[in-house]
Amino acid sequence: MKKPWRLIPIFLSLWLSSLANMSAQSYISIQDGQFYRNGSPYYFLGTNFWYGMNLASKGAGGDRERLLAELDHLQALGITNLRIVAGSEGPDSAPWRMKPTLQHAPGKYNEDLWDGLDFLLNEMSKRDLTAVVCLNNFYPWSGGFTQYYTWAKPQDIPYPPPAEDGSWFSYMTFATRFYKNPAAIALYENHIRKVIERVNCYNDKAYKDDPTIMSWELANEPRGMLRFRSYRKWIKKTARLIKSLDPNHLVTIGSEGNTSTPTGNHFTKDHSYANIDYTTVHIWIQNWQWYDPKQAEESYEKALDKAKKYLERHLNLSKKIGKPMVFEEFGIARDNDSHEPGSSTLWRDKYYQTLFEWVYQKAKAGDPIGGCNFWAWGGQGRPRKARAIWQAGDDFIGDPPHEHQGWYSVYDRDTSTLSILEEYGSKFAALHKREKGK
Repeated sequence: MKKPWRLIPIFLSLWLSSLANMSAQSYISIQDGQFYRNGSPYYFLGTNFWYGMNLASKGAGGDRERLLAELDHLQALGITNLRIVAGSEGPDSAPWRMKPTLQHAPGKYNEDLWDGLDFLLNEMSKRDLTAVVCLNNFYPWSGGFTQYYTWAKPQDIPYPPPAEDGSWFSYMTFATRFYKNPAAIALYENHIRKVIERVNCYNDKAYKDDPTIMSWELANEPRGMLRFRSYRKWIKKTARLIKSLDPNHLVTIGSEGNTSTPTGNHFTKDHSYANIDYTTVHIWIQNWQWYDPKQAEESYEKALDKAKKYLERHLNLSKKIGKPMVFEEFGIARDNDSHEPGSSTLWRDKYYQTLFEWVYQKAKAGDPIGGCNFWAWGGQGRPRKARAIWQAGDDFIGDPPHEHQGWYSVYDRDTSTLSILEEYGSKFAALHKREKGK
């Protein structure tokens, strides 16, 4: 008979092994074309909370009391997934940009914002919220591609609107120069390494070992435009780099999909690389001129039909390549295109209810869709003035700094919208529990 003290190493080994397995299971993974967490299918109602890092800062622009209240409110509504930014670049003197920026010069960082990102992720973990962590941006409101490019090759950025005489096409074609500039890409890859290998000062957990993170996202809405081959090479190379640094977490692109106008994107080709784990789709019925909020009665039903067909088409493409999909961005203006907090949201509520129900029914039927993130949570924040352009010192809300404030933000007192969020938060939670109980 073995002496009891000799069994201690065996029990200790088994206990440590069990802890390791529990940790491994807590990462969100993909099995048979579905998201899984802790051994059961994972579904979520989420939101875009891009400014979370800044709101969590101890320094300029931060408000931790508000941050904690926002996280508590989101949790109470049943929202369990937040899409956040973990990269903002450029001097704080740059226009139409979230400020302060995390990386104000190549390799030079704002330590208060690093601390804010640590704090945000740690508080999300306490509330069992998961994060989609966006690492770059095709658009200039966080710096992104054009800032990396102009760091590597100094010149003026041809800003889009609201810049005077700004052109979106000129800006986007300029932004795609990033894909063909090795020095700019190297600066971005240095940032990727710094984020993934960072150790959270609040829980001593490396980001690459933190199950709070659902996935790493290459960029917000990257487009190939006229450089689509270079774009796809960049997707493949960047995803491979991330997986080499962190095999624990999922990786996705942050793509809109095959948009209503040609953008150089090809949904199937873009998402077919082995290191891209799931697909994403974004829909903007007003931006794409499907819907006119000033003529809602005439335009809404046709716009909704187009949106549902767009979703269905991309879900079918996701099935063909064997990867699950997330409906990652969608929003709609308040009634009559009002940007005033407190104005009516009849059409927004109808739109949210219909699209949440579409995702819910598809998930319930077993289709490969994990959830959706509406754009965007404004919470307790309010614009300085309706339709103002954001300035440092203004509240962070759901609308990025280059957009008219109050456009798509959902506030903490939009009671009719909040009741819909709560309804579908409960529905997705029940779906998760049902699958877990099978």
